[in-house]
Amino acid sequence: MNYSKEEVMQYIVEEDVKFIRLAFCDVFGNQKNVSIMPDELPRAFKYGIAFDASAIKGFGDETHSDLFLHPEPETLTWLPWRPEHGKVVRMFCSITHPDGTLFECDSRGLLRKAIADAKDAGYTFYFGAEQEFYLMELDEKNNPTKIPYDNAGYMDIAPEDRGENVRREICLTLEQMGISPESSHHEEGPGQNEIDFRFSDALTAADNVMTFQNVVKTIARRNGLFADFSPKPLNNASGNGFHINCSVKSRETTADFDLLLSGILDKAIPMTLFFNPNEDSYNRLGKQKAPKYVSWGKENRSQLIRIPAAQDEYRRIELRSPDPTANPYIAFALLIWAGIYGMKHNVETNKHIDISAYEVGKNNTSNLNKLPESIDEARSAARNDEFIKKYIPKAILGIYCAE
Repeated sequence: MNYSKEEVMQYIVEEDVKFIRLAFCDVFGNQKNVSIMPDELPRAFKYGIAFDASAIKGFGDETHSDLFLHPEPETLTWLPWRPEHGKVVRMFCSITHPDGTLFECDSRGLLRKAIADAKDAGYTFYFGAEQEFYLMELDEKNNPTKIPYDNAGYMDIAPEDRGENVRREICLTLEQMGISPESSHHEEGPGQNEIDFRFSDALTAADNVMTFQNVVKTIARRNGLFADFSPKPLNNASGNGFHINCSVKSRETTADFDLLLSGILDKAIPMTLFFNPNEDSYNRLGKQKAPKYVSWGKENRSQLIRIPAAQDEYRRIELRSPDPTANPYIAFALLIWAGIYGMKHNVETNKHIDISAYEVGKNNTSNLNKLPESIDEARSAARNDEFIKKYIPKAILGIYCAE
């Protein structure tokens, strides 16, 4: 539900809300928050709430450390796992400098800019997220282990699938927060799970990814487990993917689906750093349905981009390289800009193969580029690319490139 400021303040009183979490994330997509009491909400809406930005990696140093959080009322949701009486709610925030100018390292603001650029160009982008995670056991001190909660396989059922009730609780909690999961199931790895969502506008979809990870981690802990979203939790099992479904509509004519595809393929290599921001990300790529080459195919899960078997408004591309450590705001923003680039410049669509990319010989892949095979290679590709330098603020690029 899209609340106004006045409706939020009315909700706070009527629903006995005692704490309001003002949520944001750092440049890597790690969620942060400041909690305020209800009496502080009018000030938050009017002036913003100051916080020490120097304590957030990439947000500055001690010399100019004050930034302000401005809650966005339309993002209000309650946290169902907190007490029923004395509720806790959350709103996502925009971030500004003390003079009111937008903070350049606010990745949510970066996505807003991409959405505005798309609107100016006559396009609207939609995204659907599929994130995989492992449920791991905790040790006697409640520290995470690498012991999977079960040994079930793809789409197995109970009793082999021990995560069934955990996924059910996650889905019901998300539903209470206004997010409707589309499907859930056990994945290929032992203890590995996946929950998917219907597509939505770009900002809502990215907010939902942030909410999803928070809910999964919270519900897992309530069940005495650890939710592991890392790219490659187990060396000999499937990695965790963040498969991004993307479609586009035009206000004037039918958007060219092939040009959307070609634009993303054209910029795939320099964008990889932001889809796969950790060293461990590159232990996942090229193995167990994670892509290795810059290629696409229909209904082909060995490719960088898969075209699912879907018709009409469900027609989309599925990008299969990102992992759940990616910042969804930056990832979606780059995909929007790459799509616009492809459609504006009539980039040629190629790199299509219809056989498994894991089984083809050198002759079949000689004309295909490889995705970066290490974080250093990915950093170099991003650092030297004009497309990345045009859209990613210098401060964010420097942080991702460890400069």
